[in-house]
Amino acid sequence: MQVGGVDSTDGLLLDPVPGLPGVLRALDGRRSQRTVRVEAARDGMDPRLVDTALEALRSTGLLTDLDPADLLATGAGPAASARAVVELPSAARARRPAVWRNRRLAAVVVEGATRVGTPLAAVLAASGVGRVVVRDSGLVRAADAVVGGLTTGDEGRPRSMAAADAIRRVSPLTDVRPLPAGVTPDLTVLTRAWAASDPLTGQAAEGGAHLVATVRGETGVVGPLVVPGATSCLRCADLHRRDADARWPRLAAQLVSAEAPPSGSTLTCLLTALLAAGQVLAYLDDDGAPLTLDATVELRPPDLLPRARRWPAHPACACGAAAAREDPDGGAAPAPPGAEAPGQGTMGPERAHPLTGHDTAPLFPDAGEEDV
Repeated sequence: MQVGGVDSTDGLLLDPVPGLPGVLRALDGRRSQRTVRVEAARDGMDPRLVDTALEALRSTGLLTDLDPADLLATGAGPAASARAVVELPSAARARRPAVWRNRRLAAVVVEGATRVGTPLAAVLAASGVGRVVVRDSGLVRAADAVVGGLTTGDEGRPRSMAAADAIRRVSPLTDVRPLPAGVTPDLTVLTRAWAASDPLTGQAAEGGAHLVATVRGETGVVGPLVVPGATSCLRCADLHRRDADARWPRLAAQLVSAEAPPSGSTLTCLLTALLAAGQVLAYLDDDGAPLTLDATVELRPPDLLPRARRWPAHPACACGAAAAREDPDGGAAPAPPGAEAPGQGTMGPERAHPLTGHDTAPLFPDAGEEDV
């Protein structure tokens, strides 16, 4: 009897012991292994054979152990249960226990119902985040429509309301209400084109963790993910730009003086939203260090292969991240938990960026470039 092995993952061949197929098909995540053994023994099976089969499946990655708290956090009713069935296995593989429950308790604010922000909010809701709030005071324009986000029928409506409807379409139980005054979300995602250079946007996320996820022109940009006081911040990136170009402040003022028009192809916007969703979930799940700590990931046409750019903490920034990296002997402290030390993981050719002077390297191979 073969279990799995029909895609790129490993499968497992088991002896066709009578009764074992029924035992495996009944594994719905709602009974303990002890209960499964007792029921198998009642049906005449040797419990030791059941233990052996389950352990073999577990070691091959074909069996997912669920935390009871995750099951209690699933919505009531057949529709909610059906949605959870397809999401729970991925969440349960994280190293932290009760990931699904923790996602249900989390609150994420998306600043901007853009062609990246609204699909991102919908993906986060569908992935189990319990409260997803989209803030935007504007009205929907025809060019705002995108797959999984705002629709052509939303034109003229308040963007925040239209974005809430996009979330409800994929996850009716998600809380889309604004957070109470004074409550800091678990993470704020800044999705406007030049949010990183806009002091007003930076103030909206002040005091809490935040992530940039946007499309500038035709390039998708995700990061940096800022953990205040621990990682480089948006001001650090702005100071690096100033170091490279003294005229940057004047240019930045022009960029944020008016709302940027919708930009980026549908493919670029959706890939950016998906990449950002992965970074948000990695942060919420606490499953290792997200890639965008002290870095941005760019998706550039035509290949849209992600490339990383490092943004180290700037010594002149008041955020304190640079000082926090200093050890008692004056040397650099280790990178954030789970992250690679600066300068590592960038094999192959590196290219200086004309604005920042910091090197970039592809995350995936490109013509004439080595793997990273």
